[in-house]
Amino acid sequence: MFFVHVALQGCLRAADVRYGLTPDTGGHIKYLLELVAAQAQTQDIERVVIATRGFESEYGNEYRPGWERIADKVEILRLPTDRPDYLAKEDLWTEAASFAERLVEWLDEQSEAPTCLHAHYADAGTVAQMVREKTGIPVLFTAHSLGRLKRAALFAKTLPIDTADSLERRIAIEERSFAAADLVIASSRDEAEVQYADYDGYEPGKIRIIEPGSDLAAYRCATPTDAVDDMIAPFLRHPDKPVLLAIARPVAKKNLPMLVEAFGSDPWLRENANLVIIAGTRGDLCDLDKEAAGEMRAILEAIDRHDLYGHVAVPKTHRPSDIPAIYAHARRRGGVFVNPALNEPFGLTLLEAAASGLPIVATDSGGPNDIIERCGNGRLVNAHEPDAIAGACRAILADSDLYASYAASGAAGVGAYDWTQHAERCRQLVARLVTRPKPAAIIRHPQLLVCDIDNTLTGSDASIRTFTRWHARETALDFAVATGRSLHSALSILEQQAAPNPKIIISSVGTEIYFLEPNGVTYRGDGDWSRRIARGWQRRKIAEALADYPGIVPQAPLEQRAFKLSYLAEGDRTIVAGIRSLLQRRGIAASVVHSHGRYLDILPVAASKGAAITYLRQRLNLPDEAVFAAGDSGNDIEMLRSVPQSIIVANYCDSLASRSDLAHSYVARQSHASGIIEGVAHFRARAGRMPIQ
Repeated sequence: MFFVHVALQGCLRAADVRYGLTPDTGGHIKYLLELVAAQAQTQDIERVVIATRGFESEYGNEYRPGWERIADKVEILRLPTDRPDYLAKEDLWTEAASFAERLVEWLDEQSEAPTCLHAHYADAGTVAQMVREKTGIPVLFTAHSLGRLKRAALFAKTLPIDTADSLERRIAIEERSFAAADLVIASSRDEAEVQYADYDGYEPGKIRIIEPGSDLAAYRCATPTDAVDDMIAPFLRHPDKPVLLAIARPVAKKNLPMLVEAFGSDPWLRENANLVIIAGTRGDLCDLDKEAAGEMRAILEAIDRHDLYGHVAVPKTHRPSDIPAIYAHARRRGGVFVNPALNEPFGLTLLEAAASGLPIVATDSGGPNDIIERCGNGRLVNAHEPDAIAGACRAILADSDLYASYAASGAAGVGAYDWTQHAERCRQLVARLVTRPKPAAIIRHPQLLVCDIDNTLTGSDASIRTFTRWHARETALDFAVATGRSLHSALSILEQQAAPNPKIIISSVGTEIYFLEPNGVTYRGDGDWSRRIARGWQRRKIAEALADYPGIVPQAPLEQRAFKLSYLAEGDRTIVAGIRSLLQRRGIAASVVHSHGRYLDILPVAASKGAAITYLRQRLNLPDEAVFAAGDSGNDIEMLRSVPQSIIVANYCDSLASRSDLAHSYVARQSHASGIIEGVAHFRARAGRMPIQ
């Protein structure tokens, strides 16, 4: 395989990147360099090229048009455009056509065409779209950050006309880039399900979540250095106090002045901690661009307003190689890492901090939702509320047991963010994207197997490997999943587990249905099903009715869907009857599902996993005996009840096997995916059928 990455922004070079040199020389460059390094080690990837823009500037001769070797398989190609000087991201749109023209010329000179183009940021998406129109090369798109989100974050500010115009232009370019891409790579569920959902051309089925990795070895073993300690100590009266550490470029979306406000407004933090802000490398304020200079002034004014001299360190410069030691400096002093960004698309610094053994406090907008959910290493806050930021920091610093728990959980949890896995998942998706599917054979008696995911299909690595081999031989048995997870969460866990690629996904407890498209990678939603279940659904009235209901707490915003309200209800098995009674008294029709002893979902009456399977059976014209369903918990009841050939795996919960309405089900002796195979064999044997090859 031959990958070409297109990335136009910032000052990109192979080593010792000067992050913060310009406002656009940021985390996406670190992301890209670590990704291509992993791709160079990935089997079946023979060549990787980063195509970026060459320019003349005061920043150095290394950014001129030319060629730079990174490793045996990896190179940087710097192409000239019509304008020879360095350009900020807001102006790069003017160069997209000339860059695309140069890239096509270069591609024509190569001995083989790339397998795919991977565009980073919207202007690169425009370039990739132009190149694909001339060459037919498939396009992957990674946005890194989105204009609509920035506009929403800055809604309270009066933007200069040129800034507002630039933002609107960027959003329009992003719309086109999203629509043109064959596949969109997102870093988190928030990006895939919330951020992109605001775009007119939103197609959830063409997005895949592949969490970035991070080269964390340097952070795990880092120790403080005299150079870093000497850099920070002169700012502080008591340099050995616990540190609240922030590392970010001084741009508006990073919200650094708000962190100073939070620290300065909290007497406990002022007395018991120091604040250290690493805001890139800079010269004098007058030498910075307008946005960076404005943010730095706001930081310094907040320090002055709260009289924080001796309590806050804001070093002007550091080396990239100092970053691990900066985290270690905070760890040795029992500190906390804080990311107060208005939105953080992913949050690589959060992984670095976690690997360094620091608990984290982070914005509740963006990728930190996923990181803290997976790692259990900190708290999410509303980045617009300084009291919330201060309160979370104070709670962690004041509780040594909580601190130790967060630090240990983070250090263990970040192992899941691995570039090798990321590169391999990208390779697999691209391989499927460029491989033309074989014409489907005519099958006389097709069958459909629908499985729950968590603790049914997954839960045993050995069982899922057995299931995958078994399914590969079952050429007449289409595989589908029905899950409480969202589409993207389902796809992510299935790909991580190397499960078979489902032809149909019933997601969000039966409220959404997606079909695999002919390319074998992307999915399209079933609009007919959405319209069917929307009849009589009163989402707003249900939310109002349950706003003060005792014993339930709304799940995170990511778990809420157009046709699903989700809560946590720990242990109280009477709560379902109580909620049903309340909704009936209010004249509201809805289905109430309680599963795993804690998850409570409110759905349209017409929606459930079982109703979705009945709809599919009718749409696909399948008889009852051609459909199997397998599950393990309460949110599978409707599904198991509606399918005569239902399978309860041995590791079931919620007393499924003792329910009279599931007496027709086969209770497997084996657990997880092995129980599914056992159940299918049972029903086939009872019907006198053998598997159809």
